[in-house]
Amino acid sequence: MNETATTIDTAAPAIPLLRQTAGELDRRLFLTGVAVCTTAVAVFLLVQLDKWPPHEDEALPLFVGRHSLGDLLDIVLARRGGAPLHFLLAWMVAHTGGGLHQMRLLSALFAIASVPVIAALGNRLAGRGPALAAAALASASWILLFHGIYARMYSLFLLLSTLSYLALLHAVERGGVRRWVLWGAAMVLTIAAHQYGALVLASQGLYVLLTRSRLRQAIPAFAAVLVLAMPLWRASLVLADRYGIGDGGGGALKTPHQVFAYLWHVAGDSSTGYTGILVAVLLFALAGVCFLARDRPRSALLVASALLTPTVFFLLGKFGGSSAPQSRHLIFLLPFFALAAGAGILGLSRFVGVHGWVVAVLVVAALISAEIAWGRHKTPALFGSENATRVHARAEAAEWLAGTSRPDDILFAYEPLYLAAWERNRSAVSNLVLARADAKLLLEGLDDAHKPLGRGVWAFDAGDNNNYVKRTRIEVRLPFPHREFEARAFGPFLVIRTRRPTRTIARYLDDARKAELIGKSLGMGDADINYDTIHRAQVRLLVRSRSRVSS
Repeated sequence: MNETATTIDTAAPAIPLLRQTAGELDRRLFLTGVAVCTTAVAVFLLVQLDKWPPHEDEALPLFVGRHSLGDLLDIVLARRGGAPLHFLLAWMVAHTGGGLHQMRLLSALFAIASVPVIAALGNRLAGRGPALAAAALASASWILLFHGIYARMYSLFLLLSTLSYLALLHAVERGGVRRWVLWGAAMVLTIAAHQYGALVLASQGLYVLLTRSRLRQAIPAFAAVLVLAMPLWRASLVLADRYGIGDGGGGALKTPHQVFAYLWHVAGDSSTGYTGILVAVLLFALAGVCFLARDRPRSALLVASALLTPTVFFLLGKFGGSSAPQSRHLIFLLPFFALAAGAGILGLSRFVGVHGWVVAVLVVAALISAEIAWGRHKTPALFGSENATRVHARAEAAEWLAGTSRPDDILFAYEPLYLAAWERNRSAVSNLVLARADAKLLLEGLDDAHKPLGRGVWAFDAGDNNNYVKRTRIEVRLPFPHREFEARAFGPFLVIRTRRPTRTIARYLDDARKAELIGKSLGMGDADINYDTIHRAQVRLLVRSRSRVSS
């Protein structure tokens, strides 16, 4: 096969339809526009960085990150599964004296960096005009802004996946070992950032097969990525086993209708969820793909490969009851969806006449307004700040925990309250935190803990979003027998703790069950799940004990 004849056409002139509208966008104007979008995202994220209430999913990687590097890798790769790169960053933050603020700052920096990278990818695929429109639309989307504040792995996943697509275009256009190595490194990091990096890899493989671009170089490069990512595939299998992916039982995406409803939800969070406007955005995106197919067919193939791969995956896959994907899992589609919509807007605006570019700018501005309105509707706190009463109460509770904790305490669930206490007194707050929704992990944590076991600690939040009714104050209640427990209330936060060490696993689980009964009586939304997890752990312990006796 003649490799020189298969180079990608990203260096071709701008889309003819766009040239008819306003000519190729001036390079300085393009760079200025991208800089404005990037700056706007940076200002918003940095201003709002600490105003979003802390979440247990943000506390989890930092508590795991407190372990040694070897223990962390064992936990992530062999026990929990998940995103090793995110946990590695959390390990670095935890061991350099950082905390939640630093983790959120990393998320913000990754989201900010994603904006110019999205523009660069759009420029290679469709030219400067659609690329600038894509950067603007992506910058105002809920999925980018929210995950730019949320201290999880999704803004990192967006950045690395977009870079991997850019690296692929460079590799198939010019070839060479160095470019394929760079692509491979970006791809492995993408998979390490999130297990759905496998979909990114699959979409890129589909694109290479459809275009037959440098197959002699691509095949060994893809094979190398598959081999190098073997530990990451193992982590993905561990996670899939925990969440029941592939067992076909109780999944949220069991029918094509449910799959397309989910994809509709993803499109809404990537633009605006208001039905009428979302229909218009989808029509713009469809028109954009058609324009690309006519004038830059290979670019259209990459966009189509990225969008169709997860669709086929969800149509063919089986998902257990707790494995329902959210819009964040497909955040890597944001650059392509925004680019398709931007190309459609600019392409259709040519029919207006010589002032079509004005119409295009107004449409993009209107969509940006709709995106911001959707973000405020979906997550009001993202654009505001946490109630001052809650902030003050959390600080008081954290101070109390920091001053009265013991290193051998057993903390139940990755409560942000524990994280706040740890940031105040790192040596006193225990590193033993038990999973609240996984009985197997909970029991493993107790098995690995130093014996005899220390005091049990449980925290409840009356204002949590999962509660049936959110309140600003919580009643002090003690499990029975009262003399064995102590409790302190701080506004909406209630901390229950055993007065003496629990000593044995059976005793701890019994005390935990009593504490969660208090949570259920107070209407805590997570208490039912927690109680069920503890009950299942007790059953496992009983079965294990009986099997040992019989043997």
